[in-house]
Amino acid sequence: MVAGRISAGSAVFETALGFFGIAWSEAGLSRLFLPQASREALARRMLRLEGTMAEGGARPPWVERLVAAIGDYAQGRRLEFTDVPVDLAGVDDFRLAIYAATRALAYGQTTTYGELAKQAGHAGLARETGAALGANPVPLVIPCHRVLAAGGRIGGFSAPGGSASKERMLALEGVRLGPPPSAQASFGF
Repeated sequence: MVAGRISAGSAVFETALGFFGIAWSEAGLSRLFLPQASREALARRMLRLEGTMAEGGARPPWVERLVAAIGDYAQGRRLEFTDVPVDLAGVDDFRLAIYAATRALAYGQTTTYGELAKQAGHAGLARETGAALGANPVPLVIPCHRVLAAGGRIGGFSAPGGSASKERMLALEGVRLGPPPSAQASFGF
């Protein structure tokens, strides 16, 4: 749990992608845990990283809408999370700039760490941008999965499942990585 932030509530819920977890404060979403295969594994991860086992606190209307929206996203529905309030208390100015630039990426839109750093006003800090995204407390809402390594390579991803999870999320958004299929392969030769 980030110093100075008090969780008002938390929840674990099942989607087509697995079990997601969230924690929120009075100011907004403070943590989002990307899917894991079981409720128990996710609850353990939340306890370790957030200090809560989940399922506590009254859910404000925006949390109910977020849970429903994440469920819709997991089923392939095209939507954005730009209206979700986030609590980034204690986050330094560099990461705030990186997160703001990342949050501006639309569904299915990708960029590289270097380009994102430039867009955030920190040209030349691609590695630092990657580190900031690795510490992103609310992935999906701040869609760090849309940021790729140089040359359009998948790059790293700190969520359960690593870069395979990142690639699945991008595929859900219609983003295909890797070389285009050859003409022969597409015609079955």
